[in-house]
Amino acid sequence: MRQEHFIQRHQQEWADFAQWLDARAAKPRRARADPRWRGLPDENMPAAYRRVCQHLGLARRRGYSPQLVTRLQVLMQRGHNALYRPPLPRWQRAVEFLLADFPCLVRAERGVMLASLLLFVLPLLLSFIAVQLKPELIHTLLSPQQVADFDAMYAKSAGKLGRDSGSDLAMFGYYIFNNISIGLRTYASGLLAGVGPVLAIVFNGLMMGAVAGHLQDVGLGDPFWRFVVGHAAFELTAIVIAGGAGLRLGLALLAPGRRRRVDALVEDGQRGAKLCLGIFAMLLLAAFIEAFWSSMGWMPAAVKYTVAAVLWSVVGLWLWRGGRDRDAC
Repeated sequence: MRQEHFIQRHQQEWADFAQWLDARAAKPRRARADPRWRGLPDENMPAAYRRVCQHLGLARRRGYSPQLVTRLQVLMQRGHNALYRPPLPRWQRAVEFLLADFPCLVRAERGVMLASLLLFVLPLLLSFIAVQLKPELIHTLLSPQQVADFDAMYAKSAGKLGRDSGSDLAMFGYYIFNNISIGLRTYASGLLAGVGPVLAIVFNGLMMGAVAGHLQDVGLGDPFWRFVVGHAAFELTAIVIAGGAGLRLGLALLAPGRRRRVDALVEDGQRGAKLCLGIFAMLLLAAFIEAFWSSMGWMPAAVKYTVAAVLWSVVGLWLWRGGRDRDAC
């Protein structure tokens, strides 16, 4: 076969493979997001690489021009580096996931995340306002003993804000178990036809708004806000994300679209599992802040609010911009 015919026959294959390599180099593991990508799925790349190697061997045996041989040699070497490079260390993959992949997943599910946010914020605001207008409403959600316990946790005589006993380390363990269990249950309840996440998010919003409204009404608003503003950036955001992931799981069950219901559950369940990894990390950090920072009653309010503003800004910027340089989500 003449060189011109050889090039004409395989030119498109080489171009597609080169474009896939370019997209992969610019956006690791996200070649599909690149507008230059022509539709070659990742699973076809090993076969495309082997064909390039065969074409290189043919070009050498047939004595084609050095320019063509060099072109195929470069293409073969790039393909080898892309397909057979050693995997990243586990710690580096974990950091990459938290900094880039997780916020991309959250943004990709912006619809259910917004629904979860509204389901949380609206009941919170309504219950806060309602308890301010009619303080006795707090007893429809909490028993007298629970109300008294909250009053004691934020009284001026309390040694630590937000609790009446326990060391920082012991409370750190308690917060880990309590917060993470709430987040995971909220997500898993999506299997209850999507009703579970709705109830969980609304209930959490009602309870938090009612407690905040009561403490504000009885003059304990200052210690309460100084306690919650720090860790709330990670904790409340994680709960909302867990609710959104649960809603997505419920939609896969109720409205799978053109997918089989079982395929939709598996696919969306895998995405939800990845979201749960990020939720776990956020709640772990929230528990640390809550145990060792938020409980400091002697810390001036100005310092607490300044740190809280920084933490909220970090969370917002992370979820908004994280991974945008590597994908199109």
